[in-house]
Amino acid sequence: MIVDVKYGKDGVQKVDIPDECYVGTFYPKDVECGDPDAVIGESIDNPLGYASMDEFLKGGEDVVFIVNDGTRPTPTAKVLDALSKRMDLRKARYLVATGTHRDMTEEEYNFVFGKHYNDLKDRIFCHDAKNSECVFLGTSKNGTPMEVNKMAVDADRLVIITSVEPHYFAGYTGGRKSFLPGVASFKTVETNHKLAMKKEAQALALKGNPVHEDMMDALEVVKGKKIFSIQMVLDRHQNIYKAVSGELNPAFDKAVEYANEVFSVPIPEKADVVITVAPYPMDVDLYQSQKALDNGKWALKEGGKIVMVSKCREGIGHPTFLNQLSSSNDPNKVLENLRTEYKLGYHKAAKMAEIATWASIWAVTDLDPEILKKANITPFPTVGDALKKALSENPKSRVIVLMDGSVTIPRVE
Repeated sequence: MIVDVKYGKDGVQKVDIPDECYVGTFYPKDVECGDPDAVIGESIDNPLGYASMDEFLKGGEDVVFIVNDGTRPTPTAKVLDALSKRMDLRKARYLVATGTHRDMTEEEYNFVFGKHYNDLKDRIFCHDAKNSECVFLGTSKNGTPMEVNKMAVDADRLVIITSVEPHYFAGYTGGRKSFLPGVASFKTVETNHKLAMKKEAQALALKGNPVHEDMMDALEVVKGKKIFSIQMVLDRHQNIYKAVSGELNPAFDKAVEYANEVFSVPIPEKADVVITVAPYPMDVDLYQSQKALDNGKWALKEGGKIVMVSKCREGIGHPTFLNQLSSSNDPNKVLENLRTEYKLGYHKAAKMAEIATWASIWAVTDLDPEILKKANITPFPTVGDALKKALSENPKSRVIVLMDGSVTIPRVE
């Protein structure tokens, strides 16, 4: 079986998997998608919890939109297209929810805002977790100090544009995530993400998930603020499957149902080798690409080999997690080190080291192979080379390919 494995924005690596070894290539489920403008427009015109968006905006003197940054596939530009027929976009300001990511590139600004970018350029502000002015709003039940960007706190109307898909420790993206980590201070994000070290913090889990509960607490401290959300669920081709608008939490809950229809994918068995791809734009760096590893582990047998495929266009990402992964060639020792002190990024190292205690992590990237070796990751120049090595060790290896590993949650039926 010849499988075309995506690599980078437009690249493909052809891999020949013996038929007797091939379990299958799994994607988020194919679903029927309508015209994006119609899907978004119908959602905006029939919001949950509000009579209409016009009614929501009435009397608003300081309208602030919170939008995702360019590392997310959220089709913000298409939402702005639909909104431009319903309101004057220049009557709002736009806050980019970067979390702790860097500022966006010009290419990313154009991707996020589309044809509206030049017209809105002077109305756009990029959140900087370390330098933006944040307001302290109290402490969560888990002890996280709630510090949120002043622009979001001061707004009398907030409109959130986001997308909902599984997330490896928050349960799902979207909804409350626009606040924390989206526009929260570095200290707030760091304290919240420390909770990701707990086993209860995993994909598809909301009840009992301490990270999700902390994010919900962040919303509690801005209770009473008028918030309108437009939350989308995409299919595997990044077309818009569903859009849910209106009050933040009811819209999020409905979007989660739609997300499960797409991203929770049945597989017939676990495999000896799982090839899991971080597709563009989620292949920005190793830090972000780790999600493909974490999702891929659900399809992997104990003692198996997981092959992460990601261009890692901008390198490593947060160096702290890599330093910790490289602190010992024994993943159990790495986990022991991580428990003594926490810094942002350590949760990524913990999730990766945990996999390394029971499986082999291999990778096909554009990164320096020596960097990967120090982090207990075996580098390969191509997916074909990695598979050849795996089959030389076990010719009867069962092989699964997850072509959108960053958002596919495999589960054995």
